[in-house]
Amino acid sequence: MSLDIFWFLPTSGDTRYLGKADAARPATNAYLRQIAVAVDQLGYDGILIPTGSGCLDPWVTASTVATVTQRIKLLVALRTALTQPTAAARQAATLDQVSNGRLLVNVVAGGDAAELAGDGIFLDHDARYDEASEFLTIWRELLAGKTVNFTGQHHTVRDARNFFPPVQTPHPGIYFGGSSPAAHELAAEHVDAYLTWGEPPAAVAEKIADVRARAAKYGRTVRFGVRLHVIVRETSEAAWAAADALIEHIDDDTIAKVQARYAQMDSEGQRRMTALHKGRRDQLEVSPNLWAGVGLVRGGAGTALVGDPHTVAARLKEYADLGVDSFVLSGYPHLEEAYRFAELVFPLLPGKAELRPQGKIVTGGPFDASTLADAPAVEQEAA
Repeated sequence: MSLDIFWFLPTSGDTRYLGKADAARPATNAYLRQIAVAVDQLGYDGILIPTGSGCLDPWVTASTVATVTQRIKLLVALRTALTQPTAAARQAATLDQVSNGRLLVNVVAGGDAAELAGDGIFLDHDARYDEASEFLTIWRELLAGKTVNFTGQHHTVRDARNFFPPVQTPHPGIYFGGSSPAAHELAAEHVDAYLTWGEPPAAVAEKIADVRARAAKYGRTVRFGVRLHVIVRETSEAAWAAADALIEHIDDDTIAKVQARYAQMDSEGQRRMTALHKGRRDQLEVSPNLWAGVGLVRGGAGTALVGDPHTVAARLKEYADLGVDSFVLSGYPHLEEAYRFAELVFPLLPGKAELRPQGKIVTGGPFDASTLADAPAVEQEAA
């Protein structure tokens, strides 16, 4: 089975070390396009463009990277409560046309209530998922070419139509992630692919089983994916050293403040991420090669697979054996790590190609290729 491998576009900024200001990179459009072009050329299947008050607008960003890429899917975050389904349908159809059928939509309903209040969203936890369900009911029918009349608690439309059909039929694929029962029900009823953050395989298996059973009640099937960071090096020792280096500039006071902030959220997914490490540095390997150090100070996806290429590929296969066929990956900094993961791990994954030239010595010198090709073998004299 071929796996879909997506890479994360860091629209809130990038860094080499967490917690170190002078290691940061701003989220300029030029930098994001560099990453997108690299991901496109390296053979990834797509990029995830996130949303949030600290992120650049995902739809504007997607429109800019669509013009400099050729083949990757654009998995663009859509917070349903921030817009109306008719306007969002036009927007999706337009971007699908611009990208020649490469749009995927990542529906976002959960999050931080305090941040959402700044965006004018004052719905409680379960109400946010009820709103998203109404939104998707209208959105899906509009993009399928129907005239929609709908009266709901959150959305009402009369004779709504979308006059600009998408390239994909009946609509671009819908991805979604959430850990609560309300989120699982939304996934079961509406989405094409359910994404979970990188929890231990047993916990992921439980989520898959629950969503799959709920979807069956609607006569539907759902695909599954995992969102993870990756820290891959030629050796296991080098990979774990890189993981330690990533968080070496974070002090305990910062961790405590960040974890106290996360504890105030009503996000079930964030609660589960925090429960993996409990804010402690001494219990970060929560499953073989699954490291929760990123989650000490980063909200959302907080775990990374750490190891040499064969080990990381094997851990990905463990998830695939559960029914996962998509991975949304990232690494710090995102440009360099996109290359590193593709070069080291792609040759070990089904459906992915070897990127490095085989049997050829490459030094980067302007005369080295012909010199090395013509050089006679050097005989070693006996000592």
